[in-house]
Amino acid sequence: MWIRLFQTFRIGVYSLMLHKMRSGLAVLGILIGITAVIWLVAMGEGVSYQAQQQIKDLGANNIIIRSVKPADQGSSSSSRSFWLQYGVLRDDLKRILSNVPVIQQAVPMREMRKEARYADRSVEVRVVGCTPEYFPLNRLQRARGRLLSALDGDNAANVCVLGAGTAQALFPLSNPVGETIQIDRDFYVVVGQTAERDPTAAIGGSLEAQDFNLDIYIPIQTVRARIGDMVFTSRSGSREGEIVELNQITVSIDSLDHVDQAADIIRGLMAKYHPNKDYAVVVPKELLRQAELLRMMFNLLLVLIAGISLIVGGIGVMNIMLATVTERTREIGIRRALGARRTDIVQQFLVESVVLTGLGGSLGVVLGFLCKPTIHWARQAAQYWFPDQIAALPPEVLKLEPIIAPWSILVSLLIAVGVGLVFGLYPAYRAANMDPIEALRHE
Repeated sequence: MWIRLFQTFRIGVYSLMLHKMRSGLAVLGILIGITAVIWLVAMGEGVSYQAQQQIKDLGANNIIIRSVKPADQGSSSSSRSFWLQYGVLRDDLKRILSNVPVIQQAVPMREMRKEARYADRSVEVRVVGCTPEYFPLNRLQRARGRLLSALDGDNAANVCVLGAGTAQALFPLSNPVGETIQIDRDFYVVVGQTAERDPTAAIGGSLEAQDFNLDIYIPIQTVRARIGDMVFTSRSGSREGEIVELNQITVSIDSLDHVDQAADIIRGLMAKYHPNKDYAVVVPKELLRQAELLRMMFNLLLVLIAGISLIVGGIGVMNIMLATVTERTREIGIRRALGARRTDIVQQFLVESVVLTGLGGSLGVVLGFLCKPTIHWARQAAQYWFPDQIAALPPEVLKLEPIIAPWSILVSLLIAVGVGLVFGLYPAYRAANMDPIEALRHE
């Protein structure tokens, strides 16, 4: 059996070598299709990886516990209910840290609206009581001076860091570092300024919109000592008072695989000590799931687009095999007259078709591995010839790296062989069903 198959394979290769140009064009069609599949999937994987990394930077492995003002409780003019107490407690932070071992860090935060003054200038800002970990967590960079340190918190120091917009409003023509600003009755020394950052947009109700430029950052221990948990506000003739210990706790989990389990534990702890539901637990990991779904849809689209080129290449193989059947009609008649079965004829032409597509697929895989170096070369050439245009591109585009997916190679080879079998069946059966006598009469 194996000897028979080897002889069939040898005859098939010999027949194809008799028409090198025609066979080469068929191989080229399959080669382009396979290369397109691998390259497109690699680019899609690279784009997807970069998008998922950006989503991870937004905090996909974070869990956010926020204070939420109960809807059925509002401030009243009566002294008994004027002060509304709600939200996340400092004891909640201790319980979470002691009961969730997979936490890498927990960043508490207290915020409130205040008016900041310097000389004759004033601006309404968001005062944020935080720890030093708050800045890298929210990707805030230092522009001047320094950011808050652990020593500032330990000493409950009257120091602050200004957001870029706040610094511009209070110190439009001077360096704010070293100056003193006033918030309520307290004075704070400016030790630094954050770089300007684009405001974040609200995403699906999971993450709130935030403008970090109009912030003032103070050690959270200082906020507790100088301002306290009780905040009184008066707007448009109405007054209200709130008692809130923490507005938010952001915990970072060591692995994405542990996020869901940790979130369930935190929900259980919060539900036990907050029966009035004055909190919300947000898991931004949902954003990563959406990115993964988008990657799957993107890859499917790319494979479908590349599949069109494979179909075109398969049609080319079928046309060549049909032409081969017509040219070799007399040969087929002689083989049938000498005792060849129809299955032998089918095997003969299927082998030739699979050899064409298999060779094209193998060469396509080889070219597929050249995707990454080719992209690097093209990027370097573009930077050399068009430096201004390339410099204007976003950094994400310049850092894009194609990632060859192993499954795309296997699928490409299977598709190549499948195309050879599918598009070679009709010519093979047409050759096998020829009348031997009519075939021998063919000139």
